[in-house]
Amino acid sequence: MASPIGFVGLGIMGEGMAARLVSEGIAGTEQNPLVIWNRTASKCHSFQKRFGGGDDDDTTTNNNKQPIIIIKDTPKEVVETCTVTYSMVSTPEASRSVFEGETGVLAGVTTGKSIVDCATLAEADMIRMDQAVRDKGGRFLEAPVSGSKGPAAQGTLIFLCAGSKELFDEIKDHGLNVMGKASHFFHTNVGYGTRAKLVVNSLMGTMLAAFGEALAVSESMGLNPTTMLDVIGQGAIQTPMYNLKGPKMIVQDHTPNFPLKHAHKDMALACDMAKHVGTEYSVMESAERLFRTARNDAELNIADDDFSAVYELIHKQSTSEVSKKRKNIG
Repeated sequence: MASPIGFVGLGIMGEGMAARLVSEGIAGTEQNPLVIWNRTASKCHSFQKRFGGGDDDDTTTNNNKQPIIIIKDTPKEVVETCTVTYSMVSTPEASRSVFEGETGVLAGVTTGKSIVDCATLAEADMIRMDQAVRDKGGRFLEAPVSGSKGPAAQGTLIFLCAGSKELFDEIKDHGLNVMGKASHFFHTNVGYGTRAKLVVNSLMGTMLAAFGEALAVSESMGLNPTTMLDVIGQGAIQTPMYNLKGPKMIVQDHTPNFPLKHAHKDMALACDMAKHVGTEYSVMESAERLFRTARNDAELNIADDDFSAVYELIHKQSTSEVSKKRKNIG
């Protein structure tokens, strides 16, 4: 009996994740067709064309042995068709619309349906979604990911999960394993996955803000920034993020892997979380303020650029000759 697998949201992250399900044989087979939906329908057709998959709803035959990829008109139809549906939508606003809309994810949930939501939302949002799914007889797994566009395409994401342990155990080695290099289950109560994700992303943003300031000081003091990247990469403070972002920041290449507006959203949520539990978060708060200013700067217009573009705001707010020259180039 065929058991289609659903995927809602083929954006920067979702496209790579869904592609891994197909390329690794988890979905797109006669036994497990892949059923997809995206707000921009053209992305679904491009995805289908990429794999040569058919759009026929008849999943019983596949003479050409091409992946079976079925496009649906609504998230509701995806969920109705599939036993397990993954969802990866970019913002809380979009997620709420896709989940709660008249033809959204929740509308398709009935007894036996399972939803795996991989977005980064507020904890309260995840709790509300979990309750709504369970009220209709379904299962819900909160599964935000650590990683961006590259890791999504390479299958090296890290899943941070909470909710249905039964569902987690079913897909850990038959789904999550091909999309990620590790999967962690924190608690049966939804919210713990989001907490872990916000800790990770707030630290990442804070690190990049500090790195950007250090790099700007280096350039302004006449130090060769490329040499400084080598020095940083050779010591105890080295990190893959610096190695990846540093060279691009120097040449003003902020092609989005993780958009700045999304990074700021996560940092703002993390600050709210820290405030709520009563922990000191002044360093995180300063970094969040820097990202917020960058996101709202109409002149720079970098909200949709990679979060490394916060480096442009650091230079804009600086008065060194190097910064002035960079602003004129930009």
